[in-house]
Amino acid sequence: MEKVDFKRTLKHFYLPTAKDFSQVEVPAMQFVMVDGAGDPNTSPVYRAALEWLYPVSYGLKFASKLTLKRDYAVPPLEGLWWAEDMGTFLTREKDKWSWTMMIMAPDWIDRAMFDAAVAKAAGKLGAEPPASLRLEAFDEGLSVQIMHVGPYDAEGPTIARLHGEYLPANGLTENGHHHEIYIGDPRRTAPEKLKTVLRQPVRRA
Repeated sequence: MEKVDFKRTLKHFYLPTAKDFSQVEVPAMQFVMVDGAGDPNTSPVYRAALEWLYPVSYGLKFASKLTLKRDYAVPPLEGLWWAEDMGTFLTREKDKWSWTMMIMAPDWIDRAMFDAAVAKAAGKLGAEPPASLRLEAFDEGLSVQIMHVGPYDAEGPTIARLHGEYLPANGLTENGHHHEIYIGDPRRTAPEKLKTVLRQPVRRA
């Protein structure tokens, strides 16, 4: 049975160059999503979000392999981030951030499979799922992205350059939340070697 790795088949979305910003047209995809707010390093809400996202996503993978004979590698964790004052991203005031954490689910995953995976995860966790836990389509469209290599807290200068220089110079403006895709695993990778896709949905100004 062939195993699909979306980081390879969708390489231009998951593995952009770190040398400069690039523009991409991101198609509609569906994700397992959970919303929340607060510092991801200390918030119990953030920790709970991940405790649900991963079991549900792996449950979908195993159900797909068993019932549909379609295997795939669970895609990396992604996050949409925003705040009332976007300057807090540069100052790293994480307690003021809101977020949607999410993991992509292939388009052949349906609602019944999702509901079954949530029920199975609930049985293992012994808890009710977050009210915002859902399977939802996300259509990002035209976006600008770059690969950031290094600690998460070193992203600020690149984000500032994107919004202060690249977007104005190319006649673009923001059209959605700041988007990050976590290619590296912080539990196993040195901070200076972490890889994170920084993406900003845009529209023509």
